[in-house]
Amino acid sequence: MKKILLAAIASGLFMTSFSQDSTKQERTDSINQERADTIKIGGMVIIKKGDKNDSTKNRNISISNRNRQKKSNLQTNWFIVDLGFANYNDNTNYSSAEAQAFAPLGDKDQLELRTGKSVNVNIWLFMQKLNITKHVLNLKYGLGLELNNYRFDDERVQLLQDPTKIVLNPEWADLKKNKLAADYVTVPLMLNLNLTPKREKGFAISGGISAGYLYSARQKIKEGDDEEKTHDNFDLRKWKLAYIGELSLGPVKLYGSYAMKSMWEKGLDQTPYNVGLRLSKF
Repeated sequence: MKKILLAAIASGLFMTSFSQDSTKQERTDSINQERADTIKIGGMVIIKKGDKNDSTKNRNISISNRNRQKKSNLQTNWFIVDLGFANYNDNTNYSSAEAQAFAPLGDKDQLELRTGKSVNVNIWLFMQKLNITKHVLNLKYGLGLELNNYRFDDERVQLLQDPTKIVLNPEWADLKKNKLAADYVTVPLMLNLNLTPKREKGFAISGGISAGYLYSARQKIKEGDDEEKTHDNFDLRKWKLAYIGELSLGPVKLYGSYAMKSMWEKGLDQTPYNVGLRLSKF
């Protein structure tokens, strides 16, 4: 009886040990199978699901990107460049006493600009986009330099100093170049509506205002090979407040600005505006 009992106990221990070894082997095979069916290429993971003995039709293949990250709520873009045209809307009443005292000219034709050669270049040191609602509504702001060159069509236009006055100098009739440069340190602030928040280069529209401070102004003329610059503020308005806008059409980005007031402190009612192409990530 004892021998039978001992044999039964030994048999039970053997079966238990065999079952545990079998389970461990199955787990090991499963892990090895999983490892064998998982391929990693850079940030991409390819996983094959299903028994390796099954036909190809019964096995599923899934591909995932390990590098996909949640979009940051604050994005920064460094050193943005704008290339465009500068001009102004002239609503001056040249027959008024104030206009005649500041610019004793016949009419606005004598202060018209050469459209193709009056340029605007902006260099933004940075721009940031702050998420407000699901990356659809964002706040955009930055800091940069606005550089405006107003090229006169009539080369005789001369800006005098102390007191400031705009006259026609007959000796300048044959100048090669005559332009007024006005440069500002500017802070833009816009609300951005991103219509395709899941795309890196989608469709978006922005609008807001900017505040710029005039830090440099000069008239530059070129006669033959000689150039001459006259540095002065010429009674240009120190602060430039403007309405600004931006349109993103995939990789193409357009910008525009229109000042709230005349660029001059007195005499002339000329409101400057700029339009052009923006080289930017967002």
